[in-house]
Amino acid sequence: MKIFFSAGEPSGDIHGANLIHAITERCPEAWCFGFGGPKMRDAGCEVRFDLTQLAVMWVGEVLWNLRKFFALADEAERFFREEKPDAVVLIDYPGFNWHLAKRAKKYGIPVYYYSPPQVWGWKQRRVEKLRRYTDLVFSGLPFERDWLQEKGCAVAYVGHPFFDETHKCDTAISPTVEVALLPGSRNREVLSHLPVFLKVVRHLRARRAGITFAIGAYQEKQAEEIRAFLEEQKETEIPVYVGRTPEVIRGAKCCLAVSGSVSLELLYHHRPTVIVYQVPCYAWWIQWFFRCVKYITLVNLLVAKNPFRNYNGEYVPDSEASKEVLFPEYLTYRDRSLWMANDLARWLEDDAAYRACVERLRQLGETFCQPGAAARAAEIILKRR
Repeated sequence: MKIFFSAGEPSGDIHGANLIHAITERCPEAWCFGFGGPKMRDAGCEVRFDLTQLAVMWVGEVLWNLRKFFALADEAERFFREEKPDAVVLIDYPGFNWHLAKRAKKYGIPVYYYSPPQVWGWKQRRVEKLRRYTDLVFSGLPFERDWLQEKGCAVAYVGHPFFDETHKCDTAISPTVEVALLPGSRNREVLSHLPVFLKVVRHLRARRAGITFAIGAYQEKQAEEIRAFLEEQKETEIPVYVGRTPEVIRGAKCCLAVSGSVSLELLYHHRPTVIVYQVPCYAWWIQWFFRCVKYITLVNLLVAKNPFRNYNGEYVPDSEASKEVLFPEYLTYRDRSLWMANDLARWLEDDAAYRACVERLRQLGETFCQPGAAARAAEIILKRR
């Protein structure tokens, strides 16, 4: 069996690797190839191009790499024509993967979307592409499954693939700190959020000296940039750990994290967390116009009575929204570092507030944080060949 994969985000690379392991365990003769990253390569995928190098975020970056994207799409179409894979598995990364789905359907190849793009959250009309170009969407969120079914998509609920990874990371020794700082996995995210994180650190130190911190970095290059920034700011006592985010989370009392799939890992470990995503003013207004859900954090959407919204402003502490969410979240172009520090300080100083948050996370995690998404998706793909 030949299966073509395409994953362009670091998280997608991890999910792809777990799915490849699940497929090859059940079908050792399966040949997995395509576009991915180092995790997928280690899992046995023949990675023709490391697409995680092009984990771009904004329109300018897309335009800068446009010729490369078209060349890769042409190469993928050649694979579809010459290799005739039995299935194409796409993992997030919608801007590029839409083109691959369209070209695969041109050759009658079944297309599966594993960890699908969150079309319910932004410009919902894009669901038409999912309905038209995919044979089956593997959903990991209950409200996502229901919404996609209502829109006419073929959906299989398999659970969220993130929990296949978190269940592997329970044995390593964790550094013990009060606050873990998680600046994201994309280079631009890391660089743009370090100044915000440092402001929060200094606000907390102004309240109480001796608070301990640790930073979790996705890869060594980012760790070097973080250390260089800390040295420039004379903050060299904050340790930076590479590739040990689960351990850093587990060893912390609470966390400050950039918005992303890491929120699910924080849910799994029951860690009270403040979420931040700092953007330019124009980007905030763009997202305000296009965003269709109340919150940017998956954990908050899971606990919301209705995750969709008619209007969403900026999150404000002690507002009605703050009573519903589990993780205070700050998608903002303003300096909200003092608000973030106050949220963290409440958990550090008020044991009752801390225990109440942990208990809510535990209850949600019992029903949602279950592994097995890759195994369930692999069985469906192999049965439908």
